[in-house]
Amino acid sequence: MTRIPASIELDPAMLATHAAPSAVVRVIAMVKAVLSGAGERERAQRNAVLAFGVRVGSAALLYLSQIILARWMGASEFGAYVLAWTWVLVLGGLSHLGLSMAMIRLVPEYRETEQVSLLRGVLAGGRTVALGVGTLVSLAGLAGLWMFGHKLEPHTLLPAYLMLVCIPVYALTDLQDGIGRGHGWIGTGLVPPYIVRPLVLLLVMVAAHEAGLSMTAPTAAAAAIVATWSAMIVQTVMIQRQLAPEAKHGPRTLAFPAWFATSLPLLVTYAAELVLQNADLILLAAHRPAAEVGMYFAAAKTMALVMFVHYAVGSAVAHRFSALNARGDTKALEAAVRDAVRWTFFPSLLAALAILALGWPLLWLFSPEFTSAYPVMVILVVGFLARAAVGPAEFLLNTLGEQKRSAVVAVCAAAINIALNLLLIPRFGLTGAAAATTGAFMFAACANYAVARRRLGFGISIFENLRSHNRSAS
Repeated sequence: MTRIPASIELDPAMLATHAAPSAVVRVIAMVKAVLSGAGERERAQRNAVLAFGVRVGSAALLYLSQIILARWMGASEFGAYVLAWTWVLVLGGLSHLGLSMAMIRLVPEYRETEQVSLLRGVLAGGRTVALGVGTLVSLAGLAGLWMFGHKLEPHTLLPAYLMLVCIPVYALTDLQDGIGRGHGWIGTGLVPPYIVRPLVLLLVMVAAHEAGLSMTAPTAAAAAIVATWSAMIVQTVMIQRQLAPEAKHGPRTLAFPAWFATSLPLLVTYAAELVLQNADLILLAAHRPAAEVGMYFAAAKTMALVMFVHYAVGSAVAHRFSALNARGDTKALEAAVRDAVRWTFFPSLLAALAILALGWPLLWLFSPEFTSAYPVMVILVVGFLARAAVGPAEFLLNTLGEQKRSAVVAVCAAAINIALNLLLIPRFGLTGAAAATTGAFMFAACANYAVARRRLGFGISIFENLRSHNRSAS
Protein backbone atom coordinates (compact mmCIF):
# COMPACT_ATOMS: atom_id res chain seq x y z
CA MET A 1 0.00 0.00 0.00
CA THR A 2 1.45 3.41 -1.00
CA ARG A 3 1.96 5.76 1.96
CA ILE A 4 1.77 9.56 1.73
CA PRO A 5 4.94 11.25 3.01
CA ALA A 6 4.35 13.12 6.26
CA SER A 7 5.92 16.26 4.84
CA ILE A 8 3.20 16.65 2.22
CA GLU A 9 0.21 18.73 3.31
CA LEU A 10 -3.15 17.88 1.75
CA ASP A 11 -5.48 20.67 0.69
CA PRO A 12 -8.98 20.07 2.19
CA ALA A 13 -10.63 21.73 -0.79
CA MET A 14 -8.78 19.39 -3.12
CA LEU A 15 -9.89 16.39 -1.03
CA ALA A 16 -13.52 17.53 -1.11
CA THR A 17 -13.32 18.02 -4.87
CA HIS A 18 -12.14 14.45 -5.38
CA ALA A 19 -14.29 12.90 -2.64
CA ALA A 20 -17.62 14.04 -4.07
CA PRO A 21 -17.17 12.36 -7.48
CA SER A 22 -15.84 9.19 -5.81
CA ALA A 23 -18.95 9.02 -3.59
CA VAL A 24 -21.17 9.38 -6.66
CA VAL A 25 -19.18 6.65 -8.39
CA ARG A 26 -19.64 4.34 -5.41
CA VAL A 27 -23.40 4.96 -5.36
CA ILE A 28 -23.65 4.27 -9.12
CA ALA A 29 -21.61 1.09 -8.66
CA MET A 30 -23.92 -0.05 -5.86
CA VAL A 31 -27.00 0.57 -7.98
CA LYS A 32 -25.47 -1.35 -10.90
CA ALA A 33 -24.60 -4.24 -8.60
CA VAL A 34 -28.17 -4.43 -7.33
CA LEU A 35 -29.68 -4.26 -10.81
CA SER A 36 -27.31 -6.70 -12.51
CA GLY A 37 -26.01 -8.89 -9.69
CA ALA A 38 -26.86 -12.60 -9.89
CA GLY A 39 -26.40 -13.40 -6.20
CA GLU A 40 -29.19 -14.06 -3.74
CA ARG A 41 -28.48 -10.81 -1.88
CA GLU A 42 -28.85 -8.75 -5.05
CA ARG A 43 -32.02 -10.61 -6.03
CA ALA A 44 -33.44 -9.93 -2.57
CA GLN A 45 -32.59 -6.24 -2.95
CA ARG A 46 -34.27 -6.11 -6.37
CA ASN A 47 -37.33 -7.85 -4.99
CA ALA A 48 -37.48 -5.41 -2.08
CA VAL A 49 -37.26 -2.46 -4.46
CA LEU A 50 -39.93 -4.00 -6.71
CA ALA A 51 -42.24 -4.75 -3.76
CA PHE A 52 -41.79 -1.22 -2.45
CA GLY A 53 -42.44 0.21 -5.91
CA VAL A 54 -45.63 -1.82 -6.24
CA ARG A 55 -46.85 -0.70 -2.83
CA VAL A 56 -46.02 2.94 -3.58
CA GLY A 57 -47.86 2.70 -6.90
CA SER A 58 -50.75 1.04 -5.11
CA ALA A 59 -50.74 3.77 -2.49
CA ALA A 60 -50.93 6.41 -5.20
CA LEU A 61 -53.90 4.66 -6.82
CA LEU A 62 -55.63 4.09 -3.49
CA TYR A 63 -55.02 7.63 -2.40
CA LEU A 64 -56.37 9.03 -5.63
CA SER A 65 -59.43 6.79 -5.49
CA GLN A 66 -60.07 7.57 -1.82
CA ILE A 67 -59.85 11.30 -2.44
CA ILE A 68 -62.23 11.03 -5.37
CA LEU A 69 -64.66 8.80 -3.46
CA ALA A 70 -64.59 11.01 -0.37
CA ARG A 71 -65.27 14.09 -2.50
CA TRP A 72 -68.06 12.45 -4.51
CA MET A 73 -69.68 10.42 -1.71
CA GLY A 74 -69.30 12.65 1.34
CA ALA A 75 -67.84 11.62 4.68
CA SER A 76 -70.84 9.54 5.81
CA GLU A 77 -71.23 7.36 2.68
CA PHE A 78 -67.43 7.05 2.38
CA GLY A 79 -67.27 5.89 5.99
CA ALA A 80 -69.95 3.24 5.33
CA TYR A 81 -68.00 1.92 2.34
CA VAL A 82 -64.72 1.89 4.30
CA LEU A 83 -66.31 -0.04 7.15
CA ALA A 84 -67.74 -2.69 4.77
CA TRP A 85 -64.39 -3.08 2.98
CA THR A 86 -62.59 -3.40 6.32
CA TRP A 87 -64.70 -6.46 7.09
CA VAL A 88 -63.67 -7.95 3.72
CA LEU A 89 -60.02 -7.43 4.66
CA VAL A 90 -60.54 -9.12 8.02
CA LEU A 91 -62.75 -12.05 7.00
CA GLY A 92 -61.08 -12.63 3.63
CA GLY A 93 -57.66 -12.50 5.25
CA LEU A 94 -58.67 -15.22 7.72
CA SER A 95 -60.42 -17.51 5.25
CA HIS A 96 -57.26 -19.16 3.89
CA LEU A 97 -56.49 -20.39 7.44
CA GLY A 98 -52.96 -19.03 7.40
CA LEU A 99 -51.90 -20.94 4.28
CA SER A 100 -50.99 -17.70 2.51
CA MET A 101 -48.14 -17.11 4.97
CA ALA A 102 -47.33 -20.82 5.10
CA MET A 103 -46.70 -20.77 1.33
CA ILE A 104 -43.76 -18.43 1.91
CA ARG A 105 -42.15 -21.13 4.05
CA LEU A 106 -43.41 -24.34 2.40
CA VAL A 107 -42.87 -23.50 -1.28
CA PRO A 108 -39.12 -22.70 -0.96
CA GLU A 109 -38.66 -25.69 1.34
CA TYR A 110 -40.28 -28.11 -1.12
CA ARG A 111 -38.34 -26.65 -4.01
CA GLU A 112 -35.00 -26.81 -2.15
CA THR A 113 -35.60 -30.45 -1.15
CA GLU A 114 -37.15 -31.35 -4.56
CA GLN A 115 -40.39 -32.67 -3.04
CA VAL A 116 -42.38 -31.97 -6.21
CA SER A 117 -45.52 -33.96 -5.33
CA LEU A 118 -45.85 -32.01 -2.07
CA LEU A 119 -45.34 -28.78 -3.99
CA ARG A 120 -48.16 -29.69 -6.39
CA GLY A 121 -50.33 -30.67 -3.46
CA VAL A 122 -49.88 -27.47 -1.49
CA LEU A 123 -50.52 -25.30 -4.57
CA ALA A 124 -53.81 -27.05 -5.36
CA GLY A 125 -54.90 -27.76 -1.79
CA GLY A 126 -54.24 -24.23 -0.59
CA ARG A 127 -56.42 -22.74 -3.32
CA THR A 128 -59.23 -25.17 -2.54
CA VAL A 129 -59.13 -24.27 1.16
CA ALA A 130 -59.18 -20.52 0.44
CA LEU A 131 -62.19 -20.71 -1.87
CA GLY A 132 -64.10 -23.24 0.21
CA VAL A 133 -63.65 -21.58 3.59
CA GLY A 134 -64.17 -18.13 2.04
CA THR A 135 -67.53 -19.26 0.68
CA LEU A 136 -68.59 -20.62 4.07
CA VAL A 137 -67.56 -17.36 5.75
CA SER A 138 -69.64 -15.40 3.22
CA LEU A 139 -72.68 -17.54 3.96
CA ALA A 140 -72.16 -17.09 7.70
CA GLY A 141 -71.88 -13.33 7.15
CA LEU A 142 -75.11 -13.36 5.18
CA ALA A 143 -76.89 -15.12 8.06
CA GLY A 144 -75.38 -12.72 10.57
CA LEU A 145 -76.56 -9.65 8.65
CA TRP A 146 -80.02 -11.13 8.24
CA MET A 147 -80.33 -11.68 11.99
CA PHE A 148 -78.55 -8.62 13.37
CA GLY A 149 -78.53 -6.14 10.49
CA HIS A 150 -81.26 -4.05 12.12
CA LYS A 151 -78.68 -2.89 14.67
CA LEU A 152 -76.57 -1.20 11.97
CA GLU A 153 -77.06 2.27 10.56
CA PRO A 154 -79.50 1.80 7.61
CA HIS A 155 -77.15 3.19 4.97
CA THR A 156 -74.39 0.74 5.98
CA LEU A 157 -76.46 -2.45 5.53
CA LEU A 158 -76.64 -2.80 1.73
CA PRO A 159 -72.88 -2.28 1.12
CA ALA A 160 -72.21 -4.87 3.83
CA TYR A 161 -74.41 -7.41 1.99
CA LEU A 162 -72.72 -6.66 -1.33
CA MET A 163 -69.21 -6.96 0.05
CA LEU A 164 -69.84 -10.57 1.10
CA VAL A 165 -69.35 -11.53 -2.56
CA CYS A 166 -65.72 -10.40 -2.31
CA ILE A 167 -64.65 -12.60 0.60
CA PRO A 168 -63.84 -15.95 -1.13
CA VAL A 169 -62.18 -14.17 -4.05
CA TYR A 170 -60.16 -11.96 -1.71
CA ALA A 171 -59.06 -15.09 0.20
CA LEU A 172 -57.91 -16.78 -3.01
CA THR A 173 -56.00 -13.68 -4.10
CA ASP A 174 -54.29 -13.50 -0.71
CA LEU A 175 -53.39 -17.19 -0.92
CA GLN A 176 -51.91 -16.74 -4.40
CA ASP A 177 -49.99 -13.72 -3.14
CA GLY A 178 -48.24 -16.17 -0.80
CA ILE A 179 -47.58 -18.56 -3.69
CA GLY A 180 -45.97 -15.78 -5.70
CA ARG A 181 -43.79 -14.61 -2.80
CA GLY A 182 -42.84 -18.21 -1.99
CA HIS A 183 -41.42 -18.54 -5.50
CA GLY A 184 -39.79 -15.12 -5.34
CA TRP A 185 -42.23 -13.80 -7.98
CA ILE A 186 -42.88 -10.48 -6.31
CA GLY A 187 -44.59 -8.88 -9.31
CA THR A 188 -46.91 -11.84 -9.82
CA GLY A 189 -47.89 -11.95 -6.18
CA LEU A 190 -48.32 -8.22 -5.59
CA VAL A 191 -49.31 -6.48 -8.82
CA PRO A 192 -52.85 -7.94 -9.14
CA PRO A 193 -54.05 -7.13 -5.58
CA TYR A 194 -52.14 -3.89 -5.18
CA ILE A 195 -52.23 -2.38 -8.67
CA VAL A 196 -54.97 -4.10 -10.70
CA ARG A 197 -57.60 -4.08 -7.94
CA PRO A 198 -57.43 -0.36 -6.99
CA LEU A 199 -57.04 0.64 -10.65
CA VAL A 200 -60.16 -1.26 -11.69
CA LEU A 201 -62.06 0.13 -8.69
CA LEU A 202 -61.14 3.68 -9.70
CA LEU A 203 -62.04 3.14 -13.36
CA VAL A 204 -65.40 1.58 -12.50
CA MET A 205 -66.27 4.43 -10.13
CA VAL A 206 -65.30 7.03 -12.73
CA ALA A 207 -67.47 5.23 -15.30
CA ALA A 208 -70.37 5.10 -12.82
CA HIS A 209 -70.01 8.81 -12.11
CA GLU A 210 -69.95 9.69 -15.79
CA ALA A 211 -73.01 7.49 -16.33
CA GLY A 212 -74.89 9.53 -13.73
CA LEU A 213 -75.16 6.80 -11.08
CA SER A 214 -75.51 7.90 -7.47
CA MET A 215 -72.19 8.08 -5.64
CA THR A 216 -73.17 6.03 -2.60
CA ALA A 217 -71.64 3.23 -0.57
CA PRO A 218 -73.56 0.49 -2.51
CA THR A 219 -72.18 1.83 -5.80
CA ALA A 220 -68.64 1.72 -4.40
CA ALA A 221 -69.26 -1.80 -3.06
CA ALA A 222 -70.37 -2.97 -6.52
CA ALA A 223 -67.21 -1.46 -7.99
CA ALA A 224 -65.16 -3.30 -5.36
CA ILE A 225 -66.75 -6.60 -6.45
CA VAL A 226 -65.69 -6.02 -10.07
CA ALA A 227 -62.19 -4.98 -8.98
CA THR A 228 -61.69 -7.95 -6.64
CA TRP A 229 -62.72 -10.52 -9.23
CA SER A 230 -60.62 -8.86 -11.94
CA ALA A 231 -57.48 -8.96 -9.77
CA MET A 232 -58.02 -12.63 -8.93
CA ILE A 233 -58.42 -13.65 -12.58
CA VAL A 234 -55.30 -11.74 -13.66
CA GLN A 235 -53.25 -13.18 -10.81
CA THR A 236 -54.37 -16.77 -11.48
CA VAL A 237 -53.40 -16.52 -15.15
CA MET A 238 -49.98 -15.04 -14.28
CA ILE A 239 -49.17 -17.76 -11.74
CA GLN A 240 -50.23 -20.62 -14.01
CA ARG A 241 -48.04 -19.29 -16.80
CA GLN A 242 -44.98 -19.07 -14.55
CA LEU A 243 -45.27 -22.42 -12.81
CA ALA A 244 -42.78 -24.99 -14.06
CA PRO A 245 -44.39 -27.87 -16.01
CA GLU A 246 -43.49 -30.37 -13.28
CA ALA A 247 -45.31 -28.23 -10.72
CA LYS A 248 -48.52 -28.27 -12.78
CA HIS A 249 -48.86 -31.91 -13.79
CA GLY A 250 -48.26 -35.13 -11.91
CA PRO A 251 -49.24 -36.82 -8.65
CA ARG A 252 -50.11 -34.59 -5.71
CA THR A 253 -49.46 -35.29 -2.05
CA LEU A 254 -51.97 -33.58 0.22
CA ALA A 255 -50.41 -33.20 3.67
CA PHE A 256 -53.09 -31.09 5.31
CA PRO A 257 -52.18 -32.02 8.93
CA ALA A 258 -48.56 -30.92 8.39
CA TRP A 259 -49.61 -27.80 6.49
CA PHE A 260 -52.10 -26.75 9.14
CA ALA A 261 -49.51 -27.39 11.87
CA THR A 262 -47.50 -24.68 10.13
CA SER A 263 -50.34 -22.43 9.02
CA LEU A 264 -52.59 -22.27 12.07
CA PRO A 265 -50.07 -20.46 14.29
CA LEU A 266 -49.49 -18.18 11.32
CA LEU A 267 -53.25 -17.70 11.05
CA VAL A 268 -53.32 -16.62 14.69
CA THR A 269 -50.49 -14.20 13.96
CA TYR A 270 -52.26 -12.89 10.87
CA ALA A 271 -55.57 -12.54 12.71
CA ALA A 272 -53.83 -10.58 15.43
CA GLU A 273 -52.14 -8.46 12.77
CA LEU A 274 -55.53 -7.70 11.26
CA VAL A 275 -56.72 -6.68 14.71
CA LEU A 276 -53.69 -4.42 15.09
CA GLN A 277 -54.41 -2.76 11.76
CA ASN A 278 -58.20 -2.57 11.92
CA ALA A 279 -59.44 -2.73 15.53
CA ASP A 280 -59.10 1.02 15.92
CA LEU A 281 -61.32 1.59 12.88
CA ILE A 282 -63.94 -0.99 13.86
CA LEU A 283 -64.14 0.09 17.52
CA LEU A 284 -64.17 3.73 16.49
CA ALA A 285 -67.22 2.97 14.34
CA ALA A 286 -68.97 1.59 17.43
CA HIS A 287 -68.51 4.85 19.34
CA ARG A 288 -68.28 7.64 16.76
CA PRO A 289 -70.26 8.71 13.65
CA ALA A 290 -69.39 7.30 10.22
CA ALA A 291 -68.00 10.70 9.15
CA GLU A 292 -65.31 10.53 11.85
CA VAL A 293 -64.51 6.96 10.83
CA GLY A 294 -63.82 8.21 7.31
CA MET A 295 -61.54 10.98 8.61
CA TYR A 296 -59.59 8.57 10.81
CA PHE A 297 -59.27 6.11 7.92
CA ALA A 298 -57.79 8.82 5.69
CA ALA A 299 -55.23 9.90 8.31
CA ALA A 300 -54.29 6.37 9.41
CA LYS A 301 -53.90 4.99 5.89
CA THR A 302 -51.86 8.01 4.87
CA MET A 303 -49.43 7.45 7.72
CA ALA A 304 -49.47 3.69 7.09
CA LEU A 305 -47.55 4.35 3.88
CA VAL A 306 -44.51 4.06 6.15
CA MET A 307 -45.38 0.39 6.67
CA PHE A 308 -44.96 -0.31 2.96
CA VAL A 309 -41.21 -0.45 3.48
CA HIS A 310 -41.61 -3.09 6.20
CA TYR A 311 -43.93 -5.12 4.00
CA ALA A 312 -41.71 -4.76 0.92
CA VAL A 313 -38.58 -5.94 2.68
CA GLY A 314 -40.40 -8.78 4.43
CA SER A 315 -41.93 -9.93 1.13
CA ALA A 316 -38.53 -9.88 -0.54
CA VAL A 317 -36.49 -11.69 2.12
CA ALA A 318 -38.91 -14.15 3.77
CA HIS A 319 -38.44 -16.91 1.20
CA ARG A 320 -34.68 -16.31 1.39
CA PHE A 321 -34.74 -16.78 5.18
CA SER A 322 -36.56 -20.07 4.66
CA ALA A 323 -34.17 -21.31 1.94
CA LEU A 324 -31.01 -20.41 3.90
CA ASN A 325 -32.41 -22.07 7.00
CA ALA A 326 -33.20 -25.23 5.01
CA ARG A 327 -29.58 -25.28 3.78
CA GLY A 328 -28.20 -24.72 7.27
CA ASP A 329 -26.19 -21.68 6.14
CA THR A 330 -26.17 -19.79 9.46
CA LYS A 331 -23.58 -17.20 8.44
CA ALA A 332 -25.48 -16.16 5.32
CA LEU A 333 -28.73 -16.13 7.31
CA GLU A 334 -27.30 -13.75 9.91
CA ALA A 335 -26.05 -11.45 7.15
CA ALA A 336 -29.49 -11.53 5.50
CA VAL A 337 -31.15 -10.57 8.78
CA ARG A 338 -28.79 -7.63 9.29
CA ASP A 339 -29.46 -6.45 5.73
CA ALA A 340 -33.21 -6.71 6.24
CA VAL A 341 -33.15 -4.58 9.40
CA ARG A 342 -31.21 -1.77 7.70
CA TRP A 343 -33.32 -1.95 4.54
CA THR A 344 -36.42 -1.57 6.71
CA PHE A 345 -35.52 1.14 9.20
CA PHE A 346 -33.77 3.87 7.25
CA PRO A 347 -36.24 4.08 4.33
CA SER A 348 -39.08 3.97 6.88
CA LEU A 349 -37.58 6.91 8.76
CA LEU A 350 -37.23 8.97 5.58
CA ALA A 351 -40.77 8.08 4.50
CA ALA A 352 -42.16 9.04 7.92
CA LEU A 353 -40.54 12.47 7.83
CA ALA A 354 -41.77 13.11 4.29
CA ILE A 355 -45.35 12.04 5.04
CA LEU A 356 -45.53 14.12 8.21
CA ALA A 357 -44.30 17.15 6.28
CA LEU A 358 -47.00 16.64 3.63
CA GLY A 359 -49.72 15.28 5.92
CA TRP A 360 -51.85 18.41 6.29
CA PRO A 361 -52.20 19.17 2.56
CA LEU A 362 -52.74 15.47 1.82
CA LEU A 363 -55.67 15.32 4.23
CA TRP A 364 -57.03 18.60 2.84
CA LEU A 365 -57.32 16.89 -0.56
CA PHE A 366 -60.04 14.65 0.90
CA SER A 367 -61.91 17.63 2.32
CA PRO A 368 -60.93 20.60 4.52
CA GLU A 369 -62.66 18.96 7.50
CA PHE A 370 -60.33 15.94 7.23
CA THR A 371 -57.35 18.04 8.37
CA SER A 372 -58.65 17.83 11.94
CA ALA A 373 -57.34 14.24 11.95
CA TYR A 374 -53.69 15.29 11.45
CA PRO A 375 -52.76 14.57 15.12
CA VAL A 376 -53.63 10.93 14.38
CA MET A 377 -50.69 10.80 11.96
CA VAL A 378 -48.26 12.29 14.50
CA ILE A 379 -49.20 9.67 17.10
CA LEU A 380 -49.20 6.67 14.76
CA VAL A 381 -45.74 7.37 13.34
CA VAL A 382 -44.15 6.51 16.71
CA GLY A 383 -45.54 2.99 16.61
CA PHE A 384 -44.67 2.46 12.96
CA LEU A 385 -41.04 3.47 13.51
CA ALA A 386 -40.80 1.25 16.58
CA ARG A 387 -41.82 -1.66 14.38
CA ALA A 388 -39.35 -0.66 11.66
CA ALA A 389 -36.53 -0.57 14.24
CA VAL A 390 -36.59 -4.39 14.51
CA GLY A 391 -36.95 -5.03 10.79
CA PRO A 392 -39.31 -7.71 9.43
CA ALA A 393 -39.13 -9.56 12.76
CA GLU A 394 -42.34 -11.55 12.38
CA PHE A 395 -41.26 -12.78 8.92
CA LEU A 396 -38.01 -14.03 10.46
CA LEU A 397 -39.72 -15.83 13.35
CA ASN A 398 -42.39 -17.39 11.15
CA THR A 399 -39.94 -18.78 8.59
CA LEU A 400 -37.46 -20.14 11.16
CA GLY A 401 -39.91 -22.28 13.11
CA GLU A 402 -40.83 -19.79 15.84
CA GLN A 403 -44.34 -19.19 14.52
CA LYS A 404 -45.98 -20.24 17.81
CA ARG A 405 -44.08 -17.66 19.84
CA SER A 406 -44.68 -15.10 17.12
CA ALA A 407 -48.39 -15.89 17.43
CA VAL A 408 -48.29 -15.39 21.21
CA VAL A 409 -46.68 -11.98 20.75
CA ALA A 410 -49.23 -11.00 18.11
CA VAL A 411 -52.20 -12.11 20.23
CA CYS A 412 -50.92 -10.19 23.24
CA ALA A 413 -50.40 -7.09 21.09
CA ALA A 414 -53.91 -7.43 19.65
CA ALA A 415 -55.41 -7.81 23.12
CA ILE A 416 -53.54 -4.72 24.30
CA ASN A 417 -54.78 -2.86 21.23
CA ILE A 418 -58.43 -3.76 21.89
CA ALA A 419 -58.19 -2.95 25.59
CA LEU A 420 -56.55 0.41 24.96
CA ASN A 421 -59.04 1.29 22.24
CA LEU A 422 -61.97 0.50 24.51
CA LEU A 423 -60.38 2.59 27.23
CA LEU A 424 -59.25 5.58 25.19
CA ILE A 425 -61.78 6.00 22.34
CA PRO A 426 -64.77 7.01 24.53
CA ARG A 427 -62.66 9.71 26.18
CA PHE A 428 -60.30 10.92 23.47
CA GLY A 429 -61.95 9.86 20.19
CA LEU A 430 -59.62 9.77 17.16
CA THR A 431 -56.43 10.49 19.07
CA GLY A 432 -57.32 7.82 21.61
CA ALA A 433 -57.60 5.23 18.84
CA ALA A 434 -54.23 6.28 17.44
CA ALA A 435 -52.56 6.13 20.86
CA ALA A 436 -53.96 2.63 21.44
CA THR A 437 -52.60 1.34 18.14
CA THR A 438 -49.19 2.93 18.75
CA GLY A 439 -48.93 1.34 22.19
CA ALA A 440 -49.72 -2.08 20.73
CA PHE A 441 -47.12 -1.70 17.96
CA MET A 442 -44.44 -0.71 20.46
CA PHE A 443 -45.21 -3.75 22.61
CA ALA A 444 -45.05 -6.08 19.58
CA ALA A 445 -41.68 -4.67 18.48
CA CYS A 446 -40.13 -5.15 21.93
CA ALA A 447 -41.56 -8.65 22.35
CA ASN A 448 -40.44 -9.83 18.89
CA TYR A 449 -36.96 -8.51 19.61
CA ALA A 450 -36.85 -10.49 22.86
CA VAL A 451 -37.98 -13.73 21.14
CA ALA A 452 -35.46 -13.36 18.30
CA ARG A 453 -32.65 -12.68 20.77
CA ARG A 454 -33.55 -15.52 23.13
CA ARG A 455 -34.59 -18.25 20.68
CA LEU A 456 -32.50 -17.52 17.58
CA GLY A 457 -29.57 -15.58 18.97
CA PHE A 458 -30.17 -12.69 16.56
CA GLY A 459 -29.93 -9.09 17.76
CA ILE A 460 -32.40 -7.60 15.33
CA SER A 461 -32.69 -4.02 16.57
CA ILE A 462 -31.33 -1.26 14.35
CA PHE A 463 -29.15 -0.04 17.26
CA GLU A 464 -27.34 -3.38 17.59
CA ASN A 465 -27.10 -3.54 13.83
CA LEU A 466 -25.34 -0.18 13.67
CA ARG A 467 -22.96 -1.05 16.51
CA SER A 468 -22.04 -4.29 14.75
CA HIS A 469 -21.56 -2.48 11.46
CA ASN A 470 -19.30 0.12 13.08
CA ARG A 471 -17.16 -2.54 14.77
CA SER A 472 -16.70 -4.42 11.49
CA ALA A 473 -15.87 -1.18 9.66
CA SER A 474 -13.21 -0.26 12.20
